[in-house]
Amino acid sequence: MLQISDLSARVAGRLLIDHASLTLPTGTKAGLVGRNGAGKSTLFRVITGDLSPESGGVSVPRNTRIGQVAQEAPGTEDSLLEIVLAADEERVALLAEAETATDPNRISDIHIRLADIESHSAEARAAAILDGLGFDAAAQARPVSSFSGGWRMRVALAAVLFSRPDLLLLDEPTNYLDLEGTLWLENFVARYPYTVLIISHDRDVLNNAVNAIIHLDQKKLVFYRGDYDSFERQRAEKMELLQKAVAKQTAERKHMEAFVERFRAKASKARQAQSRLKALERMQPLTAIVEEHVTPFVFPKPEKVLASPIIRMENVSVGYTPERSILRGLNLRIDADDRIALLGANGNGKSTFAKLLAERLKEQAGTVTRAPGLKISMFAQHQIDDLRPNETAVQHVRRFMPDAPEAKVRARVAQMGLPTQKMDTVADSLSGGEKARLLMGLATIDAPNLLILDEPTNHLDIEARESLVRALNDFPGAVILISHDRHMVEATMDRLWIVGDGTVSRYDGDLEDYKKLILSGARAGGGNQGEAVAVVDAPPAASKLDQRRVAAEKREQLKPLKKKISQLEIQISRLQKTIADFDASLSDPKLYTKDPARAAALAKQRSDAAKTLAGCEEDWLALTEEHDSAMAAE
Repeated sequence: MLQISDLSARVAGRLLIDHASLTLPTGTKAGLVGRNGAGKSTLFRVITGDLSPESGGVSVPRNTRIGQVAQEAPGTEDSLLEIVLAADEERVALLAEAETATDPNRISDIHIRLADIESHSAEARAAAILDGLGFDAAAQARPVSSFSGGWRMRVALAAVLFSRPDLLLLDEPTNYLDLEGTLWLENFVARYPYTVLIISHDRDVLNNAVNAIIHLDQKKLVFYRGDYDSFERQRAEKMELLQKAVAKQTAERKHMEAFVERFRAKASKARQAQSRLKALERMQPLTAIVEEHVTPFVFPKPEKVLASPIIRMENVSVGYTPERSILRGLNLRIDADDRIALLGANGNGKSTFAKLLAERLKEQAGTVTRAPGLKISMFAQHQIDDLRPNETAVQHVRRFMPDAPEAKVRARVAQMGLPTQKMDTVADSLSGGEKARLLMGLATIDAPNLLILDEPTNHLDIEARESLVRALNDFPGAVILISHDRHMVEATMDRLWIVGDGTVSRYDGDLEDYKKLILSGARAGGGNQGEAVAVVDAPPAASKLDQRRVAAEKREQLKPLKKKISQLEIQISRLQKTIADFDASLSDPKLYTKDPARAAALAKQRSDAAKTLAGCEEDWLALTEEHDSAMAAE
C-alpha cells in the first residue's frame, strides 16, 4: 500500500502539491492525470525519495521495491539482453554467490531462491519483453551503444519491467514507443501482478491498462475508481452537483446577510440577527471547480482546393543511399481530402515515407506526380530541437511575416495557442507543449493542402490532444498521421496504411483488428526479422483413414474448449446487452438532476460491466486462437 499523508512539495519556489493525501491499495493499477505542469513528475520524485517534501510524507511497506525508468540505458558494449538481465539485481547477486559458495546449506538456499524467482526462465522473459518493445532476436544481441537515444529509452523501460518491482512508476512511457510498442505495453501493464502508477496522456492506455485514476488538480490528489472514461463521467457529475451546491449556498448567504443587515439594529430581532451572523461564520464557503481554458489549435485553410489526386506514385523506390532502398514498388495515390494513418513498427520506414511525400527525400526510381500548386507542411517531433533557443515566438513568426505589422504577427502567435505572457519568452524557456504548439503553427503558416504529422502528441496533455483532434477534423485538406495515440487515429483518420516489408500497403481492418494482430505475436509490416528457422525432414504422409481417425480424436479432445468458447459467447452477448441498457439510461440528461446518486451508481455498474466484457473478450480471443491453432495442426 502506498500512503501519502498531508503532502506538500515545491519546485523552484512554486508550490505544486499542497497538503494532499492519498491511499493506493496494493495491486492497484492507477493512472496519474492532470494538466502539464501540475506536478505529476514532482510527485514521482517525492515517492522515490529524489525530492524532499515541504511537509507530510510518503510511506510504503518495508522492503517494497520501487522501480522507475532510468533516464537512459548506458551506452556500453553489453548486449540488450545482458542489460535487461542485469536489472534483476537479486538474481545477479545470487548467481555470483553460487559460483563461490562452499557451505552446502547456503548453496541449497541459493538454488531454492533462484527457483522461487524463476531464474531458469529469466532469459526467455527478458527476450519476450524486448521483443514486445520492438527488438527482434538479432537486435537483442547487439550492443546498446549501437542504438540511438530513443531506442535506448526502450531498453531502459524493458529493464525496469523485467525487474518486476512491487511499485512500478512509469512517467509517459509511450512517448518513445510506436503504436505497436504502446499496444504491447498497455497489455503488459493490465496484466502486471503488482502496483502500478503511470503518468500518461494516452486515453486508450488509461482506459485499457488501469483500474483507477488519480487526478492531480488544484494541488490536491483525488482518487477515482475505474478507467479514464469513468473518471470523466464521475468528475462531470461531481462538478455539476458542486455547481448547484455553490449556487444554493450563495443564495442562502445572501438571504442571511440581508436579514442581518435589515434587523441587526432592531431590538426585537437582534437575537435572530446574531444567530444568523454566527451561522454565516460557521458556513464553510464552497468553491466551484474551475476548468482551465485550453487554447484551441487553429490550422489555416488552404487557399485553393486542388483536384484529386494531389500525389500519385508509380513504382517508386526511396532510401538514403543509392545502393539501398528503404521502400520499393510504391503504387499509391493521395486525394485532396484523404485522412491516412501510417501503421508499422519504428524502423520500417514510416518517417522515410513521410519525408518522400514532403519532398525532403528524392525518389530513387519511379515517378511521383504532385498536383500543381500543392503546398505540403510537415511536423516531426524531433524538429522541436531545431527551434532557435534564444528567439521568442514572435521572432520565429516574424521570419515568415517580415513585412507584417506587429499586431498581425502577435495575432498569428495567439492563433498557435501561446498566451500573451509567453509570446516574448525565448523558445528554450517554453514547455514541451508550448514548443510543440509553436512548431506546429510555423509548419502550417503557409496554409498547406497536405498536412503531415509525425508523432504530434508527445508533449501534449489530454485536453490539448482533444483540441488537436478538433482542429484536424475541421481542417479541409489532406492529412497523413503517424501516431501511437490510438484515440487520435480513430477520431481523425479514415484510412490505414501499413509501412513494412519494404513497401506501403493498404490495411482493410480497423485498429481493433490491428491490436489483435499485434498482441497475437504477429508483426504487421515485418518485424522480428533475422530469426533462424529450423528445417527438419518431413515425416511420412499418413493414410487418409489415419488422418480421419486423428481428426476425430482431436475434435473430441477439443469439445471442452469449444464449450468454454460457447459459454463465453453467451456471456459476451449478455454483457453487451447490459451495457447497451446502461447507456440508454445514462443518456437521459434528466437522470443527473433528478437522481444523481442513481446516475453515479449506474455509471459505476456500466464501468464494471465494460471491464468484465473486456476480460471475457480477451479470454474468448485466447481460447479461439488455441482452438483454431489446434484444428489447423490436423
